[in-house]
Amino acid sequence: MSVSRMLPILVCGIGNPGSTYANTLHSAGLTVVKTLAERLAYPPFQKDRSLGNGLVSRPSVSGDSGDWTLWQSTAYMNESGKGVRGAWMTWSKSLPDDGGRLVIVHDELEKPLGSVTLRTNQGGSAKGHNGLKSILAVMGNTPFARIGIGIGRPISRDSDDVAQYVLRKMTPGQRDRIEKCVDEVIAKLAQLEKG
Repeated sequence: MSVSRMLPILVCGIGNPGSTYANTLHSAGLTVVKTLAERLAYPPFQKDRSLGNGLVSRPSVSGDSGDWTLWQSTAYMNESGKGVRGAWMTWSKSLPDDGGRLVIVHDELEKPLGSVTLRTNQGGSAKGHNGLKSILAVMGNTPFARIGIGIGRPISRDSDDVAQYVLRKMTPGQRDRIEKCVDEVIAKLAQLEKG
């Protein structure tokens, strides 16, 4: 009888960098990955040029959370793909033959604030999300899972109103709802590491 091994996971949070965009709804993916590191008691994020020039946090020893490498994009949303590809190419070289998983954590307009959606089907639409468009454009046939973090949406469908909505700072209540979804994100990652 063979014992199933948990797959290593590269968890990539995307958003916009810098203090101007920190804690905005559009950077919910970065907020969730940062909160995930805190919840798992991972060390502080460090810049790693070899991993797509991103910010990286990983445990020194695999624990209850499995073998998860947390990565945050340092590029603007519409340029996320290059960094994700660089991180994946370097990280995946050290994997055993049965490989690992790439997971993108991103904000998801239209979904209720703090809701969590997992998509594993390949070739799905980016639904207008510039970060996902960038990643899909450069990743070729590399499969990846998506964990969408719901950020709601404004009543107006006007593109300027939507842009203003996603780029504004989260209220304390909104941030609390986004951070509280981390338990559900952990459950989804645990599901993904089983293959």
